[in-house]
Amino acid sequence: MVGRNILEHPAINDFELQAPRSDELDLRDFSSVQQYMAAQKPDLVIHAAGKVGGIQANIREPVNFLLENLDMGRNIVLASYKAGVKQLINLGSSCMYPSNCLEPLKEEMVLKGELESTNEGYALAKIVTSRLCDYIVRENASYQYKTLIPCNIYGRYDKFNPKHSHLLPAIIHKVHQAKVNNEPTVEIWGDGTARREFMYAGDLADAIVSAIKKFEILPSYMNIGLGYDYTINDYYHAAAEVIGYRGEFVYDISKPVGMVRKLINIDRQLILGWQSKSDLKSGIQNTYQFYLEEYLQ
Repeated sequence: MVGRNILEHPAINDFELQAPRSDELDLRDFSSVQQYMAAQKPDLVIHAAGKVGGIQANIREPVNFLLENLDMGRNIVLASYKAGVKQLINLGSSCMYPSNCLEPLKEEMVLKGELESTNEGYALAKIVTSRLCDYIVRENASYQYKTLIPCNIYGRYDKFNPKHSHLLPAIIHKVHQAKVNNEPTVEIWGDGTARREFMYAGDLADAIVSAIKKFEILPSYMNIGLGYDYTINDYYHAAAEVIGYRGEFVYDISKPVGMVRKLINIDRQLILGWQSKSDLKSGIQNTYQFYLEEYLQ
């Protein structure tokens, strides 16, 4: 999702890009990645790849979420280093932060507390990759490998299958199915009061393009987000309004909901001069349009 939104950004043609798909380059195979980097000799690498999913997928496949993301991160960063690539942007995740912290999460809080158990494997892989970037810079200051830490992302090219999806695409799918099937209720996991920060993927692509252009002044770690959050209930009601669903919501408090709140601090982002542009309803509308035109076809 992230990579495809970068490729759709209107300013991306300012750069000459190489963006191999997974069937063209297996990022889990270090030898293949090393050969690719040596052949292409890019000026800058953006690590936007990953095995991603929501709570259900992370609980079901913790081994794969740890190992595949660890392999991809290690291989991309180390192969870039061995190929002499001096600039790299590594995409982390707000899952890297301690769980159940009610205050906005600052970059220096990575590894300062226990991780959320439902996606710990994914978080560990992202932390190790970011630390590998740090160690390379520590050993050789001529290399500048920097980590952006986005909040939760949704948008075009998202995963809508409930077995793999994150919260917002899962909501879009559930509410749409309830509408077309004339279902009177939609179930929400938990009581709906947990808070989440979701940013439209097109905005993350814009932040990455901005980071490329301002790479020299980019800090080694920087959050990318909205700076505010919504309740789970807010997301369901916004999706229902966009989709036109008129039913009721019911709650299953026996189901896991993850962290009570996950909001990132965006002070560094604001100093750099970037802010997201899409509001919640327009982001959901764009995502729903993609769902109707691409996912359901």
